[in-house]
Amino acid sequence: MSDASAAVYVVDDDVSVRESVQGLIHSANFRVETFASARELLDRCRDEVPGCLVLDVNLPGLSGLDVQQELASAEVHVPVIFITGHGDIPTSVRAMKSGALEFLTKPLDGDALLAAIRQGIARSPKGASARSRAPRRLSEQVVGDSPAFKAVIDRVAMVAPTDSTVLILGETGTGKERIAHAIHARSHRSARPIVSVNCAAIQPSLIASELFGHERGAFTGALHQRLGRFELAEGGTIFLDEIGDLPAETQIALLRVLQEREFERVGGNKPIRADVRVVAATHCDLRAAIAEGSFRSDLFYRLNVFPIHVPPLRERPSDIPVLIEHFLRTQKSKLGREVRGLDDKTLQMMRTYSWPGNVRELQNVIERWAIAAGSSDVLINESWFAREVTQAAAVDREQAPDGTINFREYLETVERTLIGRAMTAAGGNQAEAARRLGLSRGALLDRLRKYRPKIAC
Repeated sequence: MSDASAAVYVVDDDVSVRESVQGLIHSANFRVETFASARELLDRCRDEVPGCLVLDVNLPGLSGLDVQQELASAEVHVPVIFITGHGDIPTSVRAMKSGALEFLTKPLDGDALLAAIRQGIARSPKGASARSRAPRRLSEQVVGDSPAFKAVIDRVAMVAPTDSTVLILGETGTGKERIAHAIHARSHRSARPIVSVNCAAIQPSLIASELFGHERGAFTGALHQRLGRFELAEGGTIFLDEIGDLPAETQIALLRVLQEREFERVGGNKPIRADVRVVAATHCDLRAAIAEGSFRSDLFYRLNVFPIHVPPLRERPSDIPVLIEHFLRTQKSKLGREVRGLDDKTLQMMRTYSWPGNVRELQNVIERWAIAAGSSDVLINESWFAREVTQAAAVDREQAPDGTINFREYLETVERTLIGRAMTAAGGNQAEAARRLGLSRGALLDRLRKYRPKIAC
């Protein structure tokens, strides 16, 4: 078997899945090979063992689980990430218990897959030489050299080796999920999975089942027992994003997990132990949500054991050139060609822009530039950025000819307009609109009741 630098092998009988996953992995600067069947993979493994294996569960002939068992029997040790289009919970449990690194369902979350691959490469002896040549930061996807960001890195390094609960605070787009993955990767739980849950993206009536699972017959449509995310994260980490949107009844159940380290499936009465580290994140002001009565104070204190505040990009402008360089490298690899850099005038404009969408917005601008930069007459200008109406201009529009202004009406007009825009952008989804506005769901509902029918949603 060769000593070549670690590769990622992808096995899936669907050519479209193979090609899309291959492109994603290649864009992250990993060597990647793809296979249509288990037999092709096993033949290749006689010559070289990959640093990580992305393996479809439902393959023709030998299944993904059979492949995993064959490799283990041959004492070929490679981190395995299972992917499936069926989300079969019993199969996922079998996979995780047999030592799989992660179990992901299609359509795949690209960030989650790359994070799992990096974790697998880090565990694999085949990845050692590649790691020694790579620049080391907090992680491959967490970049910044400013004092404000170094403070975040220091806090991650401080808390990662412990089992303490972490609460990550910061605006949308600042990279809270990547900080959570960095904490997990540097913990003693890194060999086990990190399972991410966006609390705002799941219907309130379903979130308890998603987190804790349910028993057969627990409610209409519960035809089979289902294991929740806490059980799938056993021994690892669960990342609860947008924790401020957790419904009140589920907050009580989560409080029990944090206090007693146990839970019950929906419709069940058997306590299940939870050996899981909890990392939560929110863009909301949880103290304000407590004052409004939409978030439990006792849950907040259990979550807020070790808070980490991720500063917005406008508060760390010295990181902008570093991030631009990082995203340009990523796009160069992704597109397979050179990408023209930015001139000093453009860099200065980007340093002074406020970046309301934070790192995510910057990443999108650089991706757009990489696509368009093949044309020499294309330049980044103000039209590429979100329009920012100054407060003075907004006030001028509300003033009467004599210069007077009704302060209360003006504030209500601004609030109503912002809520209307957020509801439109979110397609009427109240949880998503609240996330965009930096409000708890309860606070948004209060304002919707106040302003309807003046708000068109």
